[in-house]
Amino acid sequence: MLEGTLCVRVGDEVVDAKAGSAVFVPRGTVHTYWNPSPGLVRYLLIMTPNVYSLIQDIHAMTDRSPAALQEVFARHDSELVK
Repeated sequence: MLEGTLCVRVGDEVVDAKAGSAVFVPRGTVHTYWNPSPGLVRYLLIMTPNVYSLIQDIHAMTDRSPAALQEVFARHDSELVK
């Protein structure tokens, strides 16, 4: 974390990642993150090439329906968990 705070869910645990901290998510672990406040945050995200490609494909989607998202995740050997 460079600035601000992110909440990071790693499996069943929620971590408050404050400026200066880092969070590691092991491969295959269900995870998500969000900004809990209205303020801006800055963070550095390091990911595998496959995850980067998945995110690029999500950003390019015009149809983000659940079925379309499931298809994109499957193409990247990933799972979208509700």
